[in-house]
Amino acid sequence: QVQVAESGGGSVQAGGSLTLACIASGLDFRSNNLGWFRQAPGKEREGISCITWPKTTVYYSDSVKGRFTISRDDAKSTGYLQMNSLRPEDTAMYYCVVGLECHGDYIGPNFRPWGQGTQVTVSS
Repeated sequence: QVQVAESGGGSVQAGGSLTLACIASGLDFRSNNLGWFRQAPGKEREGISCITWPKTTVYYSDSVKGRFTISRDDAKSTGYLQMNSLRPEDTAMYYCVVGLECHGDYIGPNFRPWGQGTQVTVSS
């Protein structure tokens, strides 16, 4: 059974930074794409970034492009999302996904059970 565990969320002021981490198990992490989604209160869950395996392609939504950086450490079966210049509108629960479709201009949907996520709260 595929499981993901997100961590690294917290409360920061606008302009601050956080790095989220995602540890995946139950699959061959090294041959799967990795992605991050988020869901703000009252809003639909949105895909914000993904990275392929091998690390040839990355995708960022317009809302995070230039501020967030996705990366992966295949030896540790861990993915990361470095978030800089955080804004109050980045406040959301953040979720990691493995095995999704990922292209330079498109992030596919998640068909696996969601992890518990990690909460990011940005105050103005």
